[in-house]
Amino acid sequence: MITISQAVETIINQRIFVVEILNEGLINYSSLAKNIKPEVELVLGKTVNEGAIVMSLRRFVSANKVQTIVKLEKLVKKLGDIIVRSNLADYTFKNSDTLLKKQKKLIAILSSKKDFFYTLSQGVYETTFVLSDIASKEIPEIFEGEKLISYNSGLSSITIKLPAENTDQPGLYYYIFKRIAWEGINVLEVISTTNEFTLILKDKDIDRAFSVIKRLK
Repeated sequence: MITISQAVETIINQRIFVVEILNEGLINYSSLAKNIKPEVELVLGKTVNEGAIVMSLRRFVSANKVQTIVKLEKLVKKLGDIIVRSNLADYTFKNSDTLLKKQKKLIAILSSKKDFFYTLSQGVYETTFVLSDIASKEIPEIFEGEKLISYNSGLSSITIKLPAENTDQPGLYYYIFKRIAWEGINVLEVISTTNEFTLILKDKDIDRAFSVIKRLK
């Protein structure tokens, strides 16, 4: 039979941000206990005293103090190369039956250019292209007839190489993006693969974002 402590531990471990705040002593136990009380009761199938939840939270912190955060900090220190690119623009088009053909045409044209940045993110309803703005004159012709949803210029990117074990550690993206958000930096786009991700930002924010990531390492 599951205990109150086990129920509390399961619920809290699903909220990496709560674990961090608990570890830093920045949260009121009584308020948190009141917040998760309905979930605890649902798991146990009975009414639970709020004081018992508070006791379970205190035991949880005592037993797991900084464990998750230490793992995250160790992983963040393993971040690989940080590559910065400037003079970028992004274009978001509505998906259509003809967009893929025009994407192939774009790639064919860009293949002859050196030191050119190009990436895309395709969603269900739209596709975003981020590329060096030297192609800005060619884009209107290539994508003629397509619906342009948004366009931004004066952008830069930061590409971060992630350690291989990043896929097994919950909270890594949260840990990084939280620091960026705390600096008031707006991220326009996030493009990721298994072991790297790229942030697209306004030129004015690139230096601060780079500094934040360097401090994490």
